[in-house]
Amino acid sequence: MSQKKVIGVYTTALKDGTPSYRASITYNGKHIALGSYDKIGRASKAYKEASKILADSSFTVESYKSSMSLAFEKVVTLVNFRDKGMYISTPIYLEKKYFLYYLSPSKPLKFDIEDLFYYSSHKIMQRGSHLFVADYGSQVSILQRYGIKSYAVEGRDFRFANDDPTDFRYENIIILNRYRGVRQYAEKGFLKYKAVIHIRSNYVVGSYNTEAEAAIAYNKAADILIKNGISKNFQLNYVEDLTASQYADIYMRLKISPKIYELR
Repeated sequence: MSQKKVIGVYTTALKDGTPSYRASITYNGKHIALGSYDKIGRASKAYKEASKILADSSFTVESYKSSMSLAFEKVVTLVNFRDKGMYISTPIYLEKKYFLYYLSPSKPLKFDIEDLFYYSSHKIMQRGSHLFVADYGSQVSILQRYGIKSYAVEGRDFRFANDDPTDFRYENIIILNRYRGVRQYAEKGFLKYKAVIHIRSNYVVGSYNTEAEAAIAYNKAADILIKNGISKNFQLNYVEDLTASQYADIYMRLKISPKIYELR
């Protein structure tokens, strides 16, 4: 006997023949898939929830409950489409000059509106404190969009101007150290830069007046260590805004800690 047709639900089957129920809704001419469910009742419930969200402007992202059939990401998508008139498949809610990307009901990330195109087609994932997207088959940290290296440490290499680690607007990201092995510090009211290199533990290469000098000192220390037989794949710094001649001049005059020459 055929099953009674339920509004907003399409019955299909998985490869092994197991019944599957797909919920969908049409709003402002846009056909929206709501999800696939193993029971027709859950699929119907998702359709009814979507209908309510789209018809009731008092329902906000914060109104979401874990008991709902709709996935949280879909709830964000529907609320944004209803309020802003733009359908975005990732869990984004648009504001005037920025947008919120919801990792969870209690964790929205804030981005500049100029990043909307990128994050409307790239899903942000989280592993521990690491936030990343899948891009061309690789896992790419969202911090790389700000020129922050994968090895960077918050508070040492970069910081958030308003101390809010969920605010990724460009004005809120302050890069302290752009180069590998370079540490910024203050001495008598002036900024200085320390070069540190790791073999079995950390060794101070020296302290310098500019971050470019510290970055080149790190490279020079790596060259010395390799020449002395230490087999480690040091990733060297590429120092911007210097010609080859300028780089060579700085490289030759920089003093390196005698301890570096002694390491074997």
